[in-house]
Amino acid sequence: MASKTSTQTTRMSGRRVRIVTRVSSTGTKVTVTDAPPEEWELQAAQVRALRAMPEYGKEFLLAGDMNAERRGPKARFKAVATGMTAGEPDLRIYVTGGRLLLIENKVGKGRLTPEQVKRHEDLRRLGFTVEVLRAVSTTDAASQAVALVRVWLSTVTGEKLASAA
Repeated sequence: MASKTSTQTTRMSGRRVRIVTRVSSTGTKVTVTDAPPEEWELQAAQVRALRAMPEYGKEFLLAGDMNAERRGPKARFKAVATGMTAGEPDLRIYVTGGRLLLIENKVGKGRLTPEQVKRHEDLRRLGFTVEVLRAVSTTDAASQAVALVRVWLSTVTGEKLASAA
């Protein structure tokens, strides 16, 4: 008998967990582990951390998208009619000097959708910076976003110094 594996993600005692059931000729084995965070949780942690930076509001601002959210037909029609575009990055970072930098989040080894690949290519072709951050925890996502924005801000500061010289 070939073994069969099924995976389910659910909540137990308020925590998201992943239940893996393996059935084989030797019996059934069930394991329960913490589920990885959802992408929106990574983004929410990033937003909190970025807004806590002393530079926020002075050197950069941000805005987020929730394009992946499930919508009914009426809500979807309204979203598309008002400009929601498939594949749009999760966070927009508006940096002093008129620069727009974009962050896309993925959990672990999560793959970009075909719409995301196309949209990111189109944005890069127009000269925009799009970075894909891969994180396995909300803490990891927040620290990666803060580090990336600090690099972007130092680049802007370096450009200002060079043009003033």
